Amino acid sequence: MWEAIIHGIVLAFGLILPLGVQNIFVFNQGALHPKFRSALPVIVTASICDTLLIAAAVGGVSLVVTSVEWLVPILYGAGVIFLAFMGWKTWTGTAEAGETKVLSMKGQIGYALSVSLLNPHAIMDTIGVIGTNSLQYDSGERWAFAAATAGVSWLWFAGLAAAGRGLGRVDSSGKIIRLLNIISALLIWAMAIYMAVQLTANL
Repeated sequence: MWEAIIHGIVLAFGLILPLGVQNIFVFNQGALHPKFRSALPVIVTASICDTLLIAAAVGGVSLVVTSVEWLVPILYGAGVIFLAFMGWKTWTGTAEAGETKVLSMKGQIGYALSVSLLNPHAIMDTIGVIGTNSLQYDSGERWAFAAATAGVSWLWFAGLAAAGRGLGRVDSSGKIIRLLNIISALLIWAMAIYMAVQLTANL
């Protein structure tokens, strides 16, 4: 049991640490809201979405997706388009102060849902990596593994928003956040190019 839990924690940290669309949004909202509790909607929504994706992957969706050969290229193709679009949104939002604005609770939830559930890259992480890794365990250990990976998401998003709030207090002008958004947009486009290379290699 403990082996499955430790495996889940290490794997989840490895997948969630790289800077992605979801992480960028949570961090930005933490930085821009005057109080940490105002960013709770995005933290909770992103965490619930990750938990649902992990539960679905461990529950057997991974077996279905990996067994349908034509589905994986479609997910990769959708991932390239999604990441290219989100990179553009982040870049133009930085220039026009659109992506760096404080969102209402409804806005936070809606945007968090899109970057969590409509992001094929995140889906491939959960289904292609977490789901397949869970197959080595029996029923009880498998769900302990899933709970550990989901727990990392909850802690990570709360910590990310808190780190953003800390930066927001120091960077009252918003210059550092705008610079981070520019870097983030470039990294998101780099991820899109990487997925495009993977897609063409598998065709």
